[in-house]
Amino acid sequence: MLDLAKLAGKIPGVSQHFQQEASASRQRIEQAHRILRDLLPIQEEIIEKQQQCEPYLTFSSAIPLELLNTAIEIPAAPESHSIFATDGSQIAPSHHEIAYCYLLNIGRVMLHYEQNLHPLLDSIPEVYYKPEDIHIAKQWGIRTEEWMGYQRTVLEVQALAEMACRWVRPPGPHHSPNLALLDGSLIYWFLDSLCAQARDRILLPIMSFWEDLKQNKVPLLGYVSASRSMEAINFLRFPQCPYPQPNCVAYCGSSGNKSPCQGIEPLRDVTLWQYLLQPGQRGPLWKSRLKILDLYDEAHRVYFCYLNVGTEIARVEIPAWVAEDEALLEQSLSILLAQVNKGFGYPIALAEAHNQAVIRSADRHRFFSLLEEQLIRVGLRNVGTSYKEASKRRSIA
Repeated sequence: MLDLAKLAGKIPGVSQHFQQEASASRQRIEQAHRILRDLLPIQEEIIEKQQQCEPYLTFSSAIPLELLNTAIEIPAAPESHSIFATDGSQIAPSHHEIAYCYLLNIGRVMLHYEQNLHPLLDSIPEVYYKPEDIHIAKQWGIRTEEWMGYQRTVLEVQALAEMACRWVRPPGPHHSPNLALLDGSLIYWFLDSLCAQARDRILLPIMSFWEDLKQNKVPLLGYVSASRSMEAINFLRFPQCPYPQPNCVAYCGSSGNKSPCQGIEPLRDVTLWQYLLQPGQRGPLWKSRLKILDLYDEAHRVYFCYLNVGTEIARVEIPAWVAEDEALLEQSLSILLAQVNKGFGYPIALAEAHNQAVIRSADRHRFFSLLEEQLIRVGLRNVGTSYKEASKRRSIA
């Protein structure tokens, strides 16, 4: 157990460190404000330079599609609307358990406002136990636990698309707006480390489900809380480059020192926009230039903006087809902001989807108890956990 008396002696050093970090962060924010203000008159020139030099950069920078000082007030959400959300959790496989298998549980939420329709709050469990399911990823050098997480991502998107497209009513003058919401980024970073065959097993179904949402005109948003992204801040590095043309490979690649353009690192996007946006406002729209997005369909390349929801600066990620429709984007953000207000700081539909999906310790024990009963029923013997696992569940204290 944790010795709190010993721990207490280490806390002052932690607090002193973060106090110094906060002071340094304020200086970086002031510097970023100055750079942003000076950059506004030459923003288009910098964008042109950014696109010309992109092959020679060692960092990723998004392209701003609006002025950097953009602050747009999000209107009130339409009274009548529907929202769909999913989230997932899992039980990982363990050789110490009754059987080597894993479980994925996908929570689904469908909420209708001012429509006199019943909501949906449930979860869908899937159990994977066949060798071809459990060991399929080994041929690509991927651990089963990692593959389980990738499969969960696919199932979350699948459940969202099926729920939204099955229940959605076509948009029009007499129909309510809709919004599909995912927890986290729409940019699947992990795909970059996968071989083409494994990547296709994950990305192609996701793109198919995204296309279903597009065909049914259900806008999709990814809500990223406490984002650590620096894609927007990195755009401010271009005017700091002292060379005729930014070329990280030629000028800074072999240097062990900090690059001249890194003066405001490690400042995050949300830290800067916290001082630029009032509650209920969004910042400029950006087009992400991450290499992994070259694998996406063109209509589903990811744009993003930062939204002050009152409790934090959220990064909101948006497929291209939604971002390019100004009215649809405004409507989607208004519904999202209403969800955050209803959830007292976090979208209530996502919170409920998490609550539906989460697998607690008692649920895990019930799952393996049901499995044990069934194995005994069909005549299997010596069914039980390993001695190691059994001893962990007992305490001598």
